Amino acid sequence: MKKRILLAGIALVVAYVAYIALSLRALPPVEGLKNRRLSMTIQVKDWHGRFHPFVVGPKNRDWTPGSVIPPEMKWAVIVAEDANFYKHEGVDVKAIKNAIRYDLEKKSFARGASTITQQVAKNLFLSREKTITRKVKEIILAREMERELTKGRIIELYLNVVELGPMVYGIGHGSRYYFGKPASAMTPRECAFLAAMLPGPRVAYNPYRHLGKVMKRSEMILGLLRRKGVLSEEEYRQALAETPNIAGLQRKVDTALAKEPEPVQAPLSSAALPLPPTEAPATAVPPPAPEGAAGTEKGTEPASGAQPALPAPAPAGEGRQ
Repeated sequence: MKKRILLAGIALVVAYVAYIALSLRALPPVEGLKNRRLSMTIQVKDWHGRFHPFVVGPKNRDWTPGSVIPPEMKWAVIVAEDANFYKHEGVDVKAIKNAIRYDLEKKSFARGASTITQQVAKNLFLSREKTITRKVKEIILAREMERELTKGRIIELYLNVVELGPMVYGIGHGSRYYFGKPASAMTPRECAFLAAMLPGPRVAYNPYRHLGKVMKRSEMILGLLRRKGVLSEEEYRQALAETPNIAGLQRKVDTALAKEPEPVQAPLSSAALPLPPTEAPATAVPPPAPEGAAGTEKGTEPASGAQPALPAPAPAGEGRQ
């Protein structure tokens, strides 16, 4: 009897491995993402659970090229979602180990440990289901993206597809929706505000229901930007003193939420705040070079394991790009 059970178990494992192998052979190629003129259509879900077509690329009127995304926006999501973005090659092994330990303690898939690259792979090509098969696909695609794309291209794709509100996808739409301005004109406080929403814009970090929680997290992110040298002391203090004006949108979201049940969304990332004590000194990691300049081709960005070494932020009073 025991032998039969053992053989049945082995057969199931072999069948599952074969299924995963076949699934991996059907993964889409990522080379096309190198073409910055490429536009592709994916499916995104609204807060009622319905799917809608969403254009990724220049044909989307809210598409924001990496060259005009404020460096504070890029670094806000890096320090909040994937502190080792410039060090890993698509997968953060240490974060995965911590997530497994946490999930075992909680007896659930509460923490995913996805890097920014993994989130791009999931958002563009995969479903949101929490299965081992999907996670394996996500890891394979993330490693392929790291081989084919620059870090700048990956962060550009990420920021243009993240969910920031009811059918609000990408920082271009998010900035216009919340602040009435293009993403290129966002202040450091506004950048940190959008980054603070990412773990759960539908419920946990919905600014209309939990504005204080979003503001507190955005202040933590601003503190990390100061430690990184992205913001000068004067810029940091000015950002803390600023309050994003989103009151005019209360009616929009109240109307949207009244038509649906309370949604539930798991965090996009398990990245914890603040950063670990082993993080580099504040002046070691300045803002990344704008897309469209020196960092648009493979080989011109920081090598894996190293972060960009540019001058420290400009003194207070000098304009930021």
